[in-house]
Amino acid sequence: MPVITLPDGSQRSYEQPVSVLDIAADIGAGLARATLAAEVDGRLVDASYRVDADTGLRIITGRDDEGLEILRHSCAHLMAQAVKELFPQAQVTIGPVIEDGFYYDFAFERSFTPEDLAAIEAKMKELAQQDLGVSRAVMGRDEAVAFFRNLGEEYKAQIIEAIPADEELSLYRQGDFTDLCRGPHVPSTGKLTAFKLTKLAGAYWRGDPANEMLQRIYGTAWPDRKALKQYLRRLEEAEKRDHRKLGRKQDLFHFQEEAPGLVFWHPHGWTLYNTIRDYIRSKLALRGYREINTPLVLDRSLWEKSGHWDKFHADMFTTSSENRDYAIKPMNCPGHIQVFNQGLKSYRDLPLRFSEFGSCHRNEASGTLHGLMRVRGFIQDDAHIFCTEAQIQQEVSDFIDLLFEVYGDFGFHEVIMKLSTRPENRVGDDSSWDKAEQALEQALNAKGVDWDLQPGEGAFYGPKIDFSLKDSIGRVWQCGTIQADFSMPGRLGAQYVDDNSDRQAPVMLHRAILGSLERFIGIIIEHYAGSFPLWLAPVQVVVASITQHQADYARSVAQAMTDQGFRVNTDLRNETINLKIREHALQRIPYQLIIGAREAEGNTVAVRTRDGKDLGVLSLAGFIERLNSEAAEYREE
Repeated sequence: MPVITLPDGSQRSYEQPVSVLDIAADIGAGLARATLAAEVDGRLVDASYRVDADTGLRIITGRDDEGLEILRHSCAHLMAQAVKELFPQAQVTIGPVIEDGFYYDFAFERSFTPEDLAAIEAKMKELAQQDLGVSRAVMGRDEAVAFFRNLGEEYKAQIIEAIPADEELSLYRQGDFTDLCRGPHVPSTGKLTAFKLTKLAGAYWRGDPANEMLQRIYGTAWPDRKALKQYLRRLEEAEKRDHRKLGRKQDLFHFQEEAPGLVFWHPHGWTLYNTIRDYIRSKLALRGYREINTPLVLDRSLWEKSGHWDKFHADMFTTSSENRDYAIKPMNCPGHIQVFNQGLKSYRDLPLRFSEFGSCHRNEASGTLHGLMRVRGFIQDDAHIFCTEAQIQQEVSDFIDLLFEVYGDFGFHEVIMKLSTRPENRVGDDSSWDKAEQALEQALNAKGVDWDLQPGEGAFYGPKIDFSLKDSIGRVWQCGTIQADFSMPGRLGAQYVDDNSDRQAPVMLHRAILGSLERFIGIIIEHYAGSFPLWLAPVQVVVASITQHQADYARSVAQAMTDQGFRVNTDLRNETINLKIREHALQRIPYQLIIGAREAEGNTVAVRTRDGKDLGVLSLAGFIERLNSEAAEYREE
């Protein structure tokens, strides 16, 4: 007679084994209709799962994170079923859940078209309306290989052949379609009511460019149509804010085939870049960071000692000279240890904070490159803090304060924090990992902030806290990090003399706030839709004359503001003022000063904002006072 303990502590008893769905129906008809799966003693199971012993149970619906993932995974299967019904010769390969949706890769003799995409989505809706039951079966590996080969699914057979022979596999069937999956899945296709296919792309089999190219279909799925519509509206808004389009429109940067994944910065873009870099540089200087610069190219042996070569050598650009192998640095940490190693340090020297705007390069696959968001060459606002174990918590606490201050200045006020602990493949002993993880956890708790745990997601050399910010349309971007490393300093010979005159390896805290400056700039372009706050705008004011007669006065106005440290352009072209206003509005310049005969005679300026608001006629001194006040606002938030 199983006794079921629910999350609120209440219990229900049954005379015989009972399914999750029956338990949900016993609680209430509404819950039964919403049930997708359940968590039984920490394990996710299907709604058809029968409980035959005392256990704790939590019903999973579409409102739960796990439920949303189940909906999306089930939609991937629904899409594969639709493809097979429309295109029987297509082979299914891999179809995982991703952020905000899912995809499935297919092998097919021709390229899918947008018309095919629409037909597949229509077939999915038809299959969903049929409310086909979804059932689970268990099969041995060799039997599963034979089963899929008999269906002509060679790719699926290859996937299964890589699984250990003694492992039982679960298969899910809906209608005439069967797929390999760990599950759980929705009880029936009728639960899938809010989905949309979004795009087509190419993808190599197993992600290897040496393999054949497959076709990837992306989709999104949500618990209800309202949530789907909201997401699609966000997609439309994101499309309007695409930093690649705005980068061209505002003449900030470009990419070209001769340098894939590497940015050509234009004057306005480089102004934005330097404004951000100078801002971070000033913040770090006030907090005791000492800026250094380390070589771009380092001998392979150093990367082997640090442990990076074993983990990342496939992503490194390499070169050789005079029978020596070198790597172009993908990160700055080994170089910073070399600076620390110059001259013996005392415990009195710690903490020692080295910062560097280090130029790094990573050999990202060409298919993953995406504007500024994923590049091969980038600069980090990188820093490493060398400290004792006793100093870790204070340094982490100070870093969190700095990070929140910086994010607030850039207009990000919602920050998500996650503590990632030891991965399976790591360096260092468990006692060091214990100390590092405890120090980061205690620092978070001491700050009184909310945070989530990510077991097994730490760096290979230490646990980390990752900081993600939420932008103006609700997207989450992981940017900042701080990582506690007890291993790499010792591997590279770093030592200090402690208060007992013994030599110890320091702890190294790897930390960044913005991460890659390139990626961060892409984020803020989209966050502000190109309408930067005054302090960030590459051009803050444009002075436009109505006729050539006001050119000299316009130049003097521009010079006066330039002398005050503002970034000012003049537009003295022999064009209509309306054309000038439209062009500069498209450039999203914060202020336009219109100079006509009246302004020139009265030593005044007519002020327009980028959103078209007319602020009237102001004295030049009054307008400069307004600029100074607005430029300082970010520091007061």
